[in-house]
Amino acid sequence: MPKLVKFSRLLSVLPLLFLAGCNMVVMAPSGDIAMQQRDLIVVSTVLMLLIIIPVIFLTLFFAWRYRRSNTAATYDPEWHHSTRLEIVIWAAPLAIIIALGAVTWISTHKLDPYRPLDRLDAERAIPADTKPLTVEVVALDWKWLFFYPELGIATVNELAAPVDMPINFKITASSVMNSFYIPALAGQIYAMPGMETKLHAVINREGEYEGFSANYSGAGFSHMRFKFHGLNQQGFDAWVAQVKQQGTMLNRDAYLKLEKPSEKEPVRYYAGADADLYNAILNMCATPGKMCMNEMMHIDMMGGGGKESAENREKLQYDNRHVGEGETAPAATGSMQHDMPGMPSTAGMDMQHEGHSMPGMSNGADPAPAQLNNNN
Repeated sequence: MPKLVKFSRLLSVLPLLFLAGCNMVVMAPSGDIAMQQRDLIVVSTVLMLLIIIPVIFLTLFFAWRYRRSNTAATYDPEWHHSTRLEIVIWAAPLAIIIALGAVTWISTHKLDPYRPLDRLDAERAIPADTKPLTVEVVALDWKWLFFYPELGIATVNELAAPVDMPINFKITASSVMNSFYIPALAGQIYAMPGMETKLHAVINREGEYEGFSANYSGAGFSHMRFKFHGLNQQGFDAWVAQVKQQGTMLNRDAYLKLEKPSEKEPVRYYAGADADLYNAILNMCATPGKMCMNEMMHIDMMGGGGKESAENREKLQYDNRHVGEGETAPAATGSMQHDMPGMPSTAGMDMQHEGHSMPGMSNGADPAPAQLNNNN
């Protein structure tokens, strides 16, 4: 018996040992959106435990109460129904499901990442004269590029924002899908080529926080991390001044070099960036000679340009951008052009925003998809 008690104590300590090695930032965040998401996790867990704990307890109780050696327990082999017991068995889970459904419905709309913020935290509304900070995020192989369009600067693998200032993130990717995630700030949001996703968030406490990609995207995925600095206004102004003082210029040529797959990239500052570079990345036409996605969608909307503009086919091949340079990019991408002759590469072309549909693909009978052929 003493050995059994000692073993039971050991088992009770094991979960604490596992938790001791975990980063509990999700349950102790520093941003209001992440805090609301934490509260949602807690409420949902408590609601589910309201039925789980009694079921576990009663299972153990019945096993002990009606064990074979307990002759004092009532034995009724003819028992088959109890209305009161049926009501409890069905009513309790139904009530919990209704409560979970209500919480999920409310939270789904309230925590929609596309929904602008209506408060700084649980006790403070956003002042009427507050102007949000816009940050444009690009997931590269395997690093993060951040544009501050209102400040005219850009950074690699470092992000900063003032405390208690709403942040409007616009998020996209250059090649394959990633996931933009700062656990202390808000939940993860996917970054996809040819598509812009959004996130509205606010950081409420100063500090240095971890950011990373939460979606596997190739060999360098595990090093695709960055630092997010929550600063007071004076500290943020000093950080912006540092970027402008130490940074270089991010033009198309510099971006095309940066875009190439690389691992463990150091922090880089850019004192200036081409004003239309983010939109070119979003529309997959940062490389010279490529047709922009919004131009392609316009052609599609107008009904196509006919076979007379078959040369547009090469302008719409996006996923083999490094093949002509004699490179074999070790990214989680592949050119469908090599695997399926006669079919144009469409990686990233089916994810344009604003609800546009994906253009049709050639089966080899025609020189190019009809709706993609146009001389503009």
